[in-house]
Amino acid sequence: MKITKSTVILLIFVLVLSILVANVADLINVDTHVLDDTITNKNVRNEWSNPKYYDIGTSSDHLIWFLQISDIHISIFQDPLRITELREFCNITVGTIKPPVVLASGDLTDAKTKDKMGSKQILEEWQYYKHILDDTEVSKKTLWLDVRGNHDNFNVVSLEARNNYYSNYSIQGKIHPRSYMYTVNVGTELYTFIAIDACLNPGPKRPFNFVGVLDEHEIKSMQEFVNKSQENNADYIIWFGHYPTSCILSQTSTGIRNVIGRYKESMAYLCGHYHMLGGIAPNMYTIQRAGFLELELADWKDNRMYRLGAIDHGQFSFIDVKHKEWPVVLITNPKHALYMMPRKENIMSIIKSTHIRILAFSIASIKIVEVQLDSTAWLKCEHVNGPLYVLKWNSTEYSEGIHTIRAKVVDVDGRETIVFQPFALDGSRLSFRILPRILLMSNVSVIFQFLFGTVLVLLVIPLCLLRFLHIFCENKQMHRPRFKIKFIQAWFKKLWILSTVDRLFYPLVLYALYLTVGPWAIGEIIENHTGIIFAWGTFVKNSYLPGGFTYAYGFFQLFSFHLPLMLILAHRVDKRLQNINRLHEKHSSKICCLWEYLPITLLIVMQTSMAYFFWLAYGTLATIVCPLRTWSIFLAIMLWHQVNTMPQSCLRKVASISRQLQKAGTFTYIKLCCANRFRFCDEWSNVHVIRMRERYLIN
Repeated sequence: MKITKSTVILLIFVLVLSILVANVADLINVDTHVLDDTITNKNVRNEWSNPKYYDIGTSSDHLIWFLQISDIHISIFQDPLRITELREFCNITVGTIKPPVVLASGDLTDAKTKDKMGSKQILEEWQYYKHILDDTEVSKKTLWLDVRGNHDNFNVVSLEARNNYYSNYSIQGKIHPRSYMYTVNVGTELYTFIAIDACLNPGPKRPFNFVGVLDEHEIKSMQEFVNKSQENNADYIIWFGHYPTSCILSQTSTGIRNVIGRYKESMAYLCGHYHMLGGIAPNMYTIQRAGFLELELADWKDNRMYRLGAIDHGQFSFIDVKHKEWPVVLITNPKHALYMMPRKENIMSIIKSTHIRILAFSIASIKIVEVQLDSTAWLKCEHVNGPLYVLKWNSTEYSEGIHTIRAKVVDVDGRETIVFQPFALDGSRLSFRILPRILLMSNVSVIFQFLFGTVLVLLVIPLCLLRFLHIFCENKQMHRPRFKIKFIQAWFKKLWILSTVDRLFYPLVLYALYLTVGPWAIGEIIENHTGIIFAWGTFVKNSYLPGGFTYAYGFFQLFSFHLPLMLILAHRVDKRLQNINRLHEKHSSKICCLWEYLPITLLIVMQTSMAYFFWLAYGTLATIVCPLRTWSIFLAIMLWHQVNTMPQSCLRKVASISRQLQKAGTFTYIKLCCANRFRFCDEWSNVHVIRMRERYLIN
């Protein structure tokens, strides 16, 4: 059986795609019944396999609830309602829910200039933050635990810098400049909250501040926090920080997920930073392979979201709530089936429980709390104390499969909220959505590197391969490849021609390779501190900041500028070759000229705007000494000038091979005698020759 080239290419593509999909599937796979490699000691394994059992009834003991707010982005330039409604949150929401702890997980201020491109710490924004906390006396109502985000670290050269306003205008910054822990006692149990500060040190301006880093000192500090928590016999640990674990690089062999997952007390890691990716990835939750929940919270900045979390008799539950929506309702037993953690929670506690448990809060008195199981009738719950309501149930009736519980809460002012969630008592599980799992379980730095490397290979390897193929064809060592699809054949021809022109080929290839090793820009990465940006990292103030978001920036440059430039030049050099070989040169109209110049003009305008934005972010020096942005504009202009003005001799290499790029057919009469010369059979008229030659060269 004959195997065509298209079949081979398709098989290779399917194989590569299968390997990629398999790796991604393995990465985001969650088998919570198999312990992670971080647990190696048999005694520890036995402890993990038997989480603490609780008799879940009507008791209000073994219960804590808390709030989380993230990405507040207080700004003196944008949306003053952020400030007004944050005051309402501290006054009304915290006053109504009365949580023992509130977690403020980073990006407390916006730290961006009015044009949204520059970045620096703005004193007035921090003053607003402090005034709200002081005026509402929120620290008297609850334990307010705030931690820095990347915006709170823009343009901060060190923790001791004058513009590190977090240290003076936050609640915890005065005592804890970076990561810290608190242990609170509620009822008969102890709960530890550990804040993770993964901000870069020093902190550059945006945008190269998207990925966080934990050095050896911070990793060691967190391990000490856990050891201290265990010495205090804390029952549960809640971790929180700004960056998701996928955005945190580690300068040691121990990653943040291993640190969190190593301890059986660790229940969840709560974070922000992603802002739901502009709305395309809401409910960004997953269970990490180490067995703990990672929950990204939608931002306060635009969406005004906050989170109510609770640990009730060893079961961790949560709900994300829109500001001003009341009543707030959280079902803690039976727990949501999607968020079950078999390594951390004893499902027998739910199976043998005697009561359904609900937390209900409202700014007015609660009038009624009712529950519906599957499609049964609504049943009224009894009030125990505080926000706790219970209803006696027979769990054996729901021992198989996945069921649904609904809770309806109505306050005396007529406000009503209905929430529902699936639950299972036989170990049946639901699956998290793919996109949140990829975003939270992967390593974004590796993803950015993969994208950067992939587009780099696509830009360099094909041109180099075509150049070698051309040499083989010149030496008559092979025949040119043929493709049946006209579109592929046309662009194959254009890129082939481009690869033979030295003054176009070498600048395109060398510029792409330069971006992998050479400096992208030299300028004030931090105010009054000159640094150098590479793809693989940044040097500033005698410090090295490993590359993360730089790869994404490089990918965007190659994909949005270099790739279109290569295609534009390939198309233009093909047209140039056709015009050179015509017997009668056709003069283009003004409209045609404008149409030919439109793509390169748009590309240069776009790149100029990118250079302007770079100037707003990093200043004049960084814009001048910037091969990534500014110099690429001159590269495009130079290459466009070359492709239009280079002498015909530059195209001689491809002149003879160009005839091999035609379709097979009636042109077998035409034979090559020497470069740019043809012989034809005597019986053919000059008219036929001219027409055939023009059609031949065009194809």
